[in-house]
Amino acid sequence: VQLQASGGGLVQPGGSLRLSCAASGSIFSINFMGWYRQAPGKQREMVAGFTAGSNTIYDDAVKGRFTISRDNAKNTVYLQMNSLKPEDTAVYYCNAKKAPMSEYWGQGTQVTVSS
Repeated sequence: VQLQASGGGLVQPGGSLRLSCAASGSIFSINFMGWYRQAPGKQREMVAGFTAGSNTIYDDAVKGRFTISRDNAKNTVYLQMNSLKPEDTAVYYCNAKKAPMSEYWGQGTQVTVSS
């Protein structure tokens, strides 16, 4: 599975960005697809994702501000990020998991929230 992420950038607090992650290759049996982020000096953490059964999960810190969506025809997942805060600054990584225990990462995309 190959994951191609795009859409990061610099935005002022309160602004919005949309990240995209396109999956290709052997995407059969993917049971999770979503986004993680890693801020400087911190561990990588899950932000949002689709689980098996098309359920969505969000980290508490982004609930109500971020929305994950997908276009199945394009094998692409999107992360709409609104009301961005400086603490959202991080490198964002697209992630996919396949049964039984495979995991794939896209290249990171930098999101910087600063005035």
